[in-house]
Amino acid sequence: MRAKRQLLIESELTNSLKNRSEMGFQLLYTYYSAALFGVIIKIIPDKDIAEDVLQEGMIKIWGGIDSYCPAKGRLFTWMRNIIKNTAIDTLKSKQYRDRNRTDDIDPNIGVLDGMKSDTLNTDIIGLHQLTEKLGKEYFEVLDMVYFTGYTHVEAAEILGISLGTVKMRIKIAIKELRKFF
Repeated sequence: MRAKRQLLIESELTNSLKNRSEMGFQLLYTYYSAALFGVIIKIIPDKDIAEDVLQEGMIKIWGGIDSYCPAKGRLFTWMRNIIKNTAIDTLKSKQYRDRNRTDDIDPNIGVLDGMKSDTLNTDIIGLHQLTEKLGKEYFEVLDMVYFTGYTHVEAAEILGISLGTVKMRIKIAIKELRKFF
């Protein structure tokens, strides 16, 4: 009996959404937003970004409701797939990766820049030039991770090498650079 009632509610909601009823959208949000948000937060732990993804996903659901086919599965399953794919697309986006790259920067970095200390400027001690004396593969990894700001994982993806190789090259390069000091 409960399953029939659930199907009836889904059928009414689907028809309401297909008719572009504002009430249908409100019901969609009321009944499903918490569960769909739970799907997103498992993929994107940042609450603010997850809320944006939920909004974007709800708009996709609203706009794509005509492609939903009850014979192929339940409404929630269809919506969950849209939300999950929207979250994954966001996770893969350049904007998300760039945001995460800069979010990890220490808030005191501005203080360090303001000090204008010669001991903090790698150009004055010639560190960048020393890294150029290393082999190309070592310089490439050090430049990406320490001078450009990529993570080890991002450097591995861009260079097309394994994460272990990136870490090993950094370790060897640092060991070689220590010889100069």
